[in-house]
Amino acid sequence: MVVAAVALVILVGIWFLLFNVCFPLRYREEILAASQTYQVNPVLVAALINAESSFDHTKVSNKQAIGLMQLLPSTADSLTKETNIDLYDPATNINLGVKYLAYLINRFNDVDTALFAYNAGEGNVARWLNEQGTTSLTSCPFKETNAYVNKIKKTMKYYRGRI
Repeated sequence: MVVAAVALVILVGIWFLLFNVCFPLRYREEILAASQTYQVNPVLVAALINAESSFDHTKVSNKQAIGLMQLLPSTADSLTKETNIDLYDPATNINLGVKYLAYLINRFNDVDTALFAYNAGEGNVARWLNEQGTTSLTSCPFKETNAYVNKIKKTMKYYRGRI
């Protein structure tokens, strides 16, 4: 009986550790503040950050996107009139990333379509919508982008109730 209880405690501990490695949650206050400012679901923001950077504020992509929300410097420049923006700063990156996500949601009037645009580019999504004669997307020609949107949608359940 004692051995079973100890084994259960160890298994729960391992599960908790793996869960927090796979679905970390850092910068909660920054996410909540930006989400409130721009009226974006904070659960969506946390799942997007997980997909983009796994909450690593130092990450730089091969396309030179920077930080938690993987913003291109040109995108950040278009969102603010400031110069010398520190995209490695978590609060700055989250604020600008959520501002950009809110812009995309408002532009396309659909969260999934906004996520396609966040990953594949606003111009690509506008072209695909025009070619399909529709106002929203459920998939796109880029397999990686389809997987990205699906990952965010699935990951959201792991952040509900945690943020």
